[in-house]
Amino acid sequence: MRERGIRRAIGVGTVLAAAAFMSPAAAAQLPPLSPAAGFCPAPAPRGAGARGRAGGAGRGGGQPAAAPTPAFPGPVFDQAMGSGENYEVAEFRLWHPQGIETIRAVLVLAPGSNGDGRNQVMDPTWEAFAVEHGLALVGVRLRDAQPGIFEQYVDVGRGSGDAFLGAMTNFAAESGHPELATAPFLLWGMSAGGEFNYEMALWKPERVVAFIVNKGGIYWHALGSPEARAVPGIFFAGGTDLDSRIGTIFGLFALNRRGGAIWSFSVEPCTGHSVGKSQELSMMFYEDMLAARLNGAGTNPDGTPLLNTLTESSGLIGSISDFTVEPAGERVNTSLTTSWLPNERIARGWQAIATGQQVTP
Repeated sequence: MRERGIRRAIGVGTVLAAAAFMSPAAAAQLPPLSPAAGFCPAPAPRGAGARGRAGGAGRGGGQPAAAPTPAFPGPVFDQAMGSGENYEVAEFRLWHPQGIETIRAVLVLAPGSNGDGRNQVMDPTWEAFAVEHGLALVGVRLRDAQPGIFEQYVDVGRGSGDAFLGAMTNFAAESGHPELATAPFLLWGMSAGGEFNYEMALWKPERVVAFIVNKGGIYWHALGSPEARAVPGIFFAGGTDLDSRIGTIFGLFALNRRGGAIWSFSVEPCTGHSVGKSQELSMMFYEDMLAARLNGAGTNPDGTPLLNTLTESSGLIGSISDFTVEPAGERVNTSLTTSWLPNERIARGWQAIATGQQVTP
């Protein structure tokens, strides 16, 4: 309890303060963020076009189609949970490929601030990915009682996380796939969706195969547990996004990376508050992490899925200053200037984003 209290105490305020008062030496460790670096077609002021909250339906979240049609054959299920301490609305939609025998994992699709991501399960790109890898898709709709700049529902330990897990248990019964009740998660989201992902990875690391932080600016906790730091993650920042978002994301990454987190930091130099190329790299990352963490993993004594543990030395490290990559070595690397990269394929994609190139599998 004391450790959790400490982690909470150094949450949002500490990270923002650290970003605001970063020393010149620390600030120098940030990679080039400006379009002047030569990657972007035209300069844009930092934060331009970044006032909204992207990634699915935005603030207020419009209703999805009443009878959505998947791009690929498969059943659709809906769950609505009662309101709780830190949320007013908790609604979820699940789709899985027709005829699938066992669902390997669940790809969770979380939208921007107070938005409605339920119809993201109808995205043909995500559905094709699910068919290829034996996944179910779950779209998230969470909304605060009084939506504002600080999303309360993102603090999953206060009730919204239990609502999500309760919906998964209900989906397991309704769909005839009992494995859904304990299935591991891949976490995707943009803006507040990435905030939700981060908090889920810290709250239930044993359930998370891999996660993405994607340009969100509000977080309720900073320092992850050793178990959370062992969950592979990529932290995306937009080079023309708000300074506060860039600083906050880097601060979370740097704090935990120093503690051995197997995470990477990726700046898209010409991108503001939008998905950009993050989805392309994330899909490659998810694919490789499914194989690395699930293949041959077995089960826990209680029958729940066991996830393979990855180590620092199993991957590569990349400099976020000059984007060079080298073997990680045997020791835990505590330098703030390195990203942990699981393999050469992900390293090439990471370098491509940093240098404004196309991300290719």
